Amino acid sequence: MSDAQSELNRYKVYRQGEYASEHIRITPTTLADGRDFFYMDDDPEYVSGAKTRELHDPRPLTDRFEPQKDADGNLVPIQAPQMRRDPLTGDWIPMATARMNRPITAGPGAVASGNPLAARKPGDPYQDGEIPDTDYDVVVFENRFPSMMQVPGEPDRVTYVDDNPLWAKSTANGRCEVVCFDPNEQALPADLPISRIRTIVEAWAFRTAEISAIDGIQQIFPFENHGQEIGVSLAHPHGQIYCYPFIAPKMEQELKHTEAYFEKNGSNLLKDMLDAELEAKERIIFRNRTWVAYVPAAARWPLEVHVAPVRDGILTIDQLNDDERWGLAQMYSTLLRRGNAFFDKGDGKGMDLPYISAWHQAPIHDGRRDHYRLNLQFFSFRRAANKIKYLAGSESGMAAWISDTTPEKIAARFHELGPMDLEAERS
Repeated sequence: MSDAQSELNRYKVYRQGEYASEHIRITPTTLADGRDFFYMDDDPEYVSGAKTRELHDPRPLTDRFEPQKDADGNLVPIQAPQMRRDPLTGDWIPMATARMNRPITAGPGAVASGNPLAARKPGDPYQDGEIPDTDYDVVVFENRFPSMMQVPGEPDRVTYVDDNPLWAKSTANGRCEVVCFDPNEQALPADLPISRIRTIVEAWAFRTAEISAIDGIQQIFPFENHGQEIGVSLAHPHGQIYCYPFIAPKMEQELKHTEAYFEKNGSNLLKDMLDAELEAKERIIFRNRTWVAYVPAAARWPLEVHVAPVRDGILTIDQLNDDERWGLAQMYSTLLRRGNAFFDKGDGKGMDLPYISAWHQAPIHDGRRDHYRLNLQFFSFRRAANKIKYLAGSESGMAAWISDTTPEKIAARFHELGPMDLEAERS
């Protein structure tokens, strides 16, 4: 048994497929304050073990669960993030005050000059980076400033604000992770080679599998925010994984409809939606053997694309086989590149599109999961090369969407940007 295979035996759920076992090496360590950290290398020298990664984090950080000093120098127990339930909607609202202190290096609110997601630079005056090594391929680690966090010994029970049963509260007993896509601080996800995106797909699968075994987690949500206009505080190419101790409101709405549809029709709503788009053809924008990308018939955003697997029965990313993971890497690369070309500024060069890329996976324990289906929902609030869509009174106040275009026009523009059928590609 190889060292890499022996190391993988430590994982509870995750199992590498044929490609990953030969071309991706996962090296775990812990950061100075005790957070989990994983190198995911696709460089052949690291995969083979000819080279190894730096595992020691030299920062003088205290254990994140140890008592911390307050403004008066007194030691106080670590405070777990809290969440409260809105009695009007039933939504849980996490309240993470520690995030007020997180570094911001992008946009007008920038307060830090260093980049905590960059590889360590010997001699650089900024030495509070999260990456122990001077280089990496892809890394995953627990967020230093999480919106949700599981604190050992913290009771996971519902109590009430002001002892009033109207206002339920509990610990935000979830988990937040960061996925760095590339060491190049100036890299754009759209410009990464497909082989690197394949490693990112493996990172989503790896973390989805492993986090599903953590007690208290109900939903795993990998996502990517990209672009200053979206509100990104760190410009480095990266995504996040939020692991909720509840079903998020949008997923709850989708589950209500997929379950009701199954009870009425005996079939899967998301599958029937995909089949209907394939039959209509007009809003299919590109596809390969294992995935289909389309503009949904009721798209909200001025640029919105959903991506779905062809094979039935896939509930979460870790259930994808090797061919489907490669197919997804190709689809995601194509989506990002064509998204950047979507708006023409007059020079034919397109633009760096601000977007949100959101993975909708079946919840872990909810009984309605079997009637759901994995899908990616990708959107941008840019509606022209020089305009963005603001979520004003109707959208923000009533969640009643007013679209600035039609799905058919969005699809027609994508049809101008490249062929519908993608050729198989593995590099």
